[in-house]
Amino acid sequence: MINQPTGAQLVISTLRALGVDILFGYPGGAIMPIYDALAGSGLTHILVRHEQGASFAADAYARATGKVGVCMATSGPGATNLITGIANAYMDSVPMVCITGQVGTHLLGTDGFQEVDILGLTLPIVKHSWLVRDPAEIPAILSRAFQIAQEGRPGPVLVDIPKDVAAAFVKDVPTTGEFPSWQPPQPNAADIKAAEKLIEQSKKPLFYIGGGVEMAFAVPQLRALMDRTGIPVVSTLKGLGAIPTNDDLFLGMLGMHGTRAANIAVQDADLLIVLGARFDDRATGKLSAFAPHAKVIHVDIDAAEINKLRMAQVGILGDLKMVLDGLHPKMQDISLWVAKCKSDKKKHAFRYDAPGTGIYAPALLKLLSEKAGDKFVACCDVGQHQMWVAQHCQFLQNRAHLTSGGSGAMGYGLPAGVGAKLALPDHHVVTVSGDGSFMMNIQEMATLRRYGIPLKIVLLDNSSLGLVRQWQRLFYEENYSEIDLSDNPDFVVVAQAFGLDAFRITSRDEVDGALDRLLAADKPTLLHILIDPRENVWPLVPPGASNAEMMEERWDEPLDSY
Repeated sequence: MINQPTGAQLVISTLRALGVDILFGYPGGAIMPIYDALAGSGLTHILVRHEQGASFAADAYARATGKVGVCMATSGPGATNLITGIANAYMDSVPMVCITGQVGTHLLGTDGFQEVDILGLTLPIVKHSWLVRDPAEIPAILSRAFQIAQEGRPGPVLVDIPKDVAAAFVKDVPTTGEFPSWQPPQPNAADIKAAEKLIEQSKKPLFYIGGGVEMAFAVPQLRALMDRTGIPVVSTLKGLGAIPTNDDLFLGMLGMHGTRAANIAVQDADLLIVLGARFDDRATGKLSAFAPHAKVIHVDIDAAEINKLRMAQVGILGDLKMVLDGLHPKMQDISLWVAKCKSDKKKHAFRYDAPGTGIYAPALLKLLSEKAGDKFVACCDVGQHQMWVAQHCQFLQNRAHLTSGGSGAMGYGLPAGVGAKLALPDHHVVTVSGDGSFMMNIQEMATLRRYGIPLKIVLLDNSSLGLVRQWQRLFYEENYSEIDLSDNPDFVVVAQAFGLDAFRITSRDEVDGALDRLLAADKPTLLHILIDPRENVWPLVPPGASNAEMMEERWDEPLDSY
């Protein structure tokens, strides 16, 4: 039996054969055989300090590289702690393989110690899942899991391995075999022609791009089509970076906290060319009032998205690269439309001359991204800071804006920074977080210290749940309920206790030097920034309103009293 591998050893050898170079996890009883096989295997394993951190780090690694992210956890609470990260990857179409330990097969269904039906719990949030019962099937199952995670619309896949299956010896190891390679549906030539005709007839066309452009590796094709047509572009939160945000034709993010120029263009357009986007409610506002004058061309790899929320005059199912390469419309003169879009962009550009001497977060974030240049990568948590990053940071490359979009999971930023910095060691990877989000996975500073990961952390501290506070001010008659975080710890002291460099700024004249110091740091460093808790994110489309009904900031009016 000495030459017979165990199921656990097959897990490790298969991961190596699949090209995995790094994985994130946390050991425990049911997955112990796999961790036993991991030692000395040559695989780089990052021990996080909470399983949610493993799934978020794997998610960000996948977003930053386009590869499959891998995470592992034990059964029961270990597996359930992965669920938020699995849901996050599912909502944002991120390729990820999650390996969980499970109680022995003889204990399945007995409510054994740390037994949880993780397959049942995750069925709605995975592309596919397995409960492995034969160790000889492990190579084939893992190979297929990686394939499913990447093909079509990407997403997470779960492989649950009972402890006795992982520990069992395999006498005859079958070859993995060749699975039929998945081929994207060929775009219909008639649909391509119909789309070209609509573009040629349009006087006010507009590209509306989503995260699918990046996931399809179609950024070069999109930029080439822009060059051929000269059509302006708006983006969803997840689409940011596919077009450099300083491009003349880029009007910004649309939707609830989008730019006024982007939302005006959508409402005025006579044609929306929707690429890898799904008409999310945060982008569309009141759906019945969204782009009221526009016909729609909708291109997606997922047939379920086409005509789901907005009927398309032309729906094209297929690989986005192929569709974009195939579009060669003979453009009519749209110079007046383009000039209007550019004029609106200039007219409604954000201002950064906020009154006072306190630190104005939008201006700080804009300057941060400019100083970091084309090596800037933001791993952003969820809250006001997330919207400020989307609105004000400069993204010159794709895969540079990593955030929890569809799920909106607080606590994403710090473990995502772990995954992204390991994926992109030569980039200025910056976790941007708020004091509420940061506390949710603060333990991952220990991971930074252990592995010497030189992540930069920008912590915007307003001592409150800022976005909830803003909504309570605007829509709940200033009934400020459970948003006070004024009893936060001293984050500089906490970071230093974890072994990080950390420093604090409180006034506007400190910003420039602080950002230089942060970006020059060669070890994990936290910049703690105190901002006015009364600051809000503007503009804002109220819930249930049309994107044309944007509320905006008035600096000649006093801030609210909170």
